[in-house]
Amino acid sequence: MNILLIGSGGREHALSWKMSQSPLCENLYILPGNAGTAQCGTNVALNQSDFESIKTFALEHKISLCVIGPEAPLVEGIYDFFKGDEALAHIIVIGPSQEGAQLEGSKAYAKKFMADFNIPTAAYQEFTAETLAAGLSYIETQTPPIVLKADGLAAGKGVLIIDNIEEAKTALTEMLGGKFGQASETVVIEQFLDGIEFSVFVLTDGKDYQVLPVAKDYKRIGEGDTGLNTGGMGAVSPVPFVDDVLMKKVEDRVIKPTINGIHQKGIQYQGFVFIGLIKVGEEPYVIEYNCRLGDPETEVVLPRLKNDLVQLFQATDNGGLASVKIEKDERAATTIMLVSGGYPEAYEKGKLITGIDNINDSIVFHAGTKAVDGTVHTNGGRVLAITSFGSDIKTALDISNKNAEQISFEGKNYRRDIGFDL
Repeated sequence: MNILLIGSGGREHALSWKMSQSPLCENLYILPGNAGTAQCGTNVALNQSDFESIKTFALEHKISLCVIGPEAPLVEGIYDFFKGDEALAHIIVIGPSQEGAQLEGSKAYAKKFMADFNIPTAAYQEFTAETLAAGLSYIETQTPPIVLKADGLAAGKGVLIIDNIEEAKTALTEMLGGKFGQASETVVIEQFLDGIEFSVFVLTDGKDYQVLPVAKDYKRIGEGDTGLNTGGMGAVSPVPFVDDVLMKKVEDRVIKPTINGIHQKGIQYQGFVFIGLIKVGEEPYVIEYNCRLGDPETEVVLPRLKNDLVQLFQATDNGGLASVKIEKDERAATTIMLVSGGYPEAYEKGKLITGIDNINDSIVFHAGTKAVDGTVHTNGGRVLAITSFGSDIKTALDISNKNAEQISFEGKNYRRDIGFDL
C-alpha cells in the first residue's frame, strides 16, 4: 500500500523507519519530513495544515493509509476532513477525530473527561481572563508548588510549576494576558503531585486496544531535571519501577475507563492515546493525555516493538485489533536528544552536522535536520535522537552517550544523565 505520514520530527523519522520495514509498505511519503525521513521514503514539501493540498496529493498518489504524527493537524480536524470527503473516506487515518483530539488540545476538556469517567488525576480548577480575580484568590488557598497549565497547545511549554504564591499569581496574570496566545485563554490550576513520571502508549480503534512498550522521558533542559521544560531530552524503555502490579492498576483504573469513555461518548478514535502518568506512592495518576505518540519516547518504543506497525494500523480499521498479540524486544532501549545551543529559548539553525555516518551501534533518528547539497544541517531546537539497545538501561545509555560525543555541530548540547533517577 501507499502510505502518507504527516510530520517532520524525531517521532516521524522513527515511524517512517518502522513502517518502511513492513512488506505491506510499497511507497512511503513523508510530509514535510526531514533529512532522516528521506532515507526511508520520499519527502513532500507541503504544509501539514494545508488540507486541500494534502487531499490532492493523496488522490494523485493513491494513498491507502495516512498516519498523523503531530498533534496540530489532529486538533485542526484532519481526520474529520478525510472522513467527511467522499473521495478520501476510504483511506485509513491513524489519529482521532477533532473531538478525540481535544483530549490533548484542551486541558480543561481532558480534566472533565477524567472526572466523568472516574480516572485518577490531580484536583483542579480552570480560569479565564474574566475570572482572573477568582483565580488569584484560588492560588492563595493552595500549598506550593502551584501547577499552571495553558488549556491549549503550547508546543510543550505551557506548563509552569511554581514554588511561590506571588510568582504563581504573576504567572497566571501573564498567561491569561496572552503569554501563550490563544493557548492560555483558559488556564487550569492543578494540585501538585509528588512522584515519578512514566508514559503509557495505547493503540485503539475506539473500542478495543493494545498497550505498547512503556517509556519514561526527561523534559527539563538541565541535568538533575533542572531548568526549563523542553519537548524532551531523552527517554528509556522499559521503566524499572513499572512492574506488573502497577501496570494492572494503570490498565484497570486508567486505560479501560479511558477507552470506555471514548466509546461511550461516540468519539471516532483510530490511533494512539499517549497517557502521561505519575506514580505517587504506589498509585498511578494521569497528568495528561496526548492524542499521538510522544517524542522522544517513540524513539525507544518503536524499536522495541517487534510487530509489523502497518499491520497494526490495518487492524484498527478492520476490527482485528483485539486479537493482536504485542511482541516486544526484551532488551532495554534508550535515546539521548542532541539539541541546538540556546534551546528551548532562542537558537540558531543551519549548523553543519558531522559524524552521523560513523555511528554503527545506535540508530540516529533525525528530529530538526535539513539536507543541503549532500550534507545535513540543523533545522530545529531538538536535532538528533541517539537510540541504543542494551541488556539493561545502563548498558544502552553508555552506548548512546558514547555516540552522542562522536556527532558534532556548533552549539551542540545534551544531557549526560538520562536515567539518573532509576
